[in-house]
Amino acid sequence: MAANSIVKTISEDSLFKPELVNAGTKLVVVDFTASWCGPCQRIAPEVEKLSRKYPNVVFLKVDVEVCQETAAKQGVSAMPTFQFFKSQTKVDEMTGADHMMLENKIKQWKGDDGEEGGGCGVKGHVDLHSFINKSGCESLNEDNEHTLADALSKGPAYLQSDCDEQLLFTIAFNQPVKIHSIKLQAPNDGKAPKTIKLFINQTKTLDFDSAEQFTPIQTLELTADDVKDDSIIQLKYVKFQNVQNMTFFVKDNQGDEELTVINYLCIIGSTVDTTNMQDFKRISGKKGESH
Repeated sequence: MAANSIVKTISEDSLFKPELVNAGTKLVVVDFTASWCGPCQRIAPEVEKLSRKYPNVVFLKVDVEVCQETAAKQGVSAMPTFQFFKSQTKVDEMTGADHMMLENKIKQWKGDDGEEGGGCGVKGHVDLHSFINKSGCESLNEDNEHTLADALSKGPAYLQSDCDEQLLFTIAFNQPVKIHSIKLQAPNDGKAPKTIKLFINQTKTLDFDSAEQFTPIQTLELTADDVKDDSIIQLKYVKFQNVQNMTFFVKDNQGDEELTVINYLCIIGSTVDTTNMQDFKRISGKKGESH
């Protein structure tokens, strides 16, 4: 039996983060439980069955009475709570003892067995779709029937420009993220984007004139190979370390067509961990001393 096919109990707060690190890109399911919680005890055997059914998923159990600091940091207020992590990034959460919902979420997030990069194709990073703040997203010159939202998930729908070939859209995140790369899928009939100027952390919505004039953080010159299904477009990672919003100015397309089409846009990266200085142990000196 594989070692990670049995639910592992976290016996103290300091062991929680290392387990997330050790899991690499595998899905981690964390069961926040309590000995006095009836629903927790009822679903425990089902969790154990799921751990054996999905040996490539890491299952952790955290007693909120034993690991109070971990439970508080993760915002756990009801039991049982299940949280789902990929590459140390929380991607989903559910509350309650519904084992069918639990299994559905495991299927949703585990990806293909053995798939490097947790389904996004980049080791150590995840698809940041679940961290997009849809209410903060904006798009200019989009067709009313083919909008930005259509390009943010896979399916037959797509984003299409309206009056000409240019598009200008902003994607906002619900917390700071680090962006490693993107996947951009588009048709091979000349309507695929060619020149894209990228901006981050704009405090005001850009218009087309501003996007033309301002210096971007990076400019992409895409080819037909870049917009194929499995292609990953790597960004200058060091420049995308604390991103709250990202603006794409699609200047032209590859065939000088009247309209531009984007079938699917995936942003790949990780969340920015907030540093808590209490997590660091003092090596020398006393509290209050300067060094």
